[in-house]
Amino acid sequence: MFSPIVNSRIIFALGITNILSGLFVFFTCRCLPGWKLTKPLMQHAWYQRVFKWHCTIWWIFWVSVIVHAVFAISQYGAPF
Repeated sequence: MFSPIVNSRIIFALGITNILSGLFVFFTCRCLPGWKLTKPLMQHAWYQRVFKWHCTIWWIFWVSVIVHAVFAISQYGAPF
């Protein structure tokens, strides 16, 4: 797709995006164990504003994971 150095930088940036959006989803999801940690935060208005972005961040997370995988496989090949 791009030169190897650009591919590596894109893969790295998308990896960071995956980690950050994954943490965001984890700490704003009621279905995951992280909810027990964040339940007291629901009383705060700032957390409720952040909580509204939960569904949008899921989309960002999955698009980032898919694009990250495509670039990584194109750069490094399949591991099998």
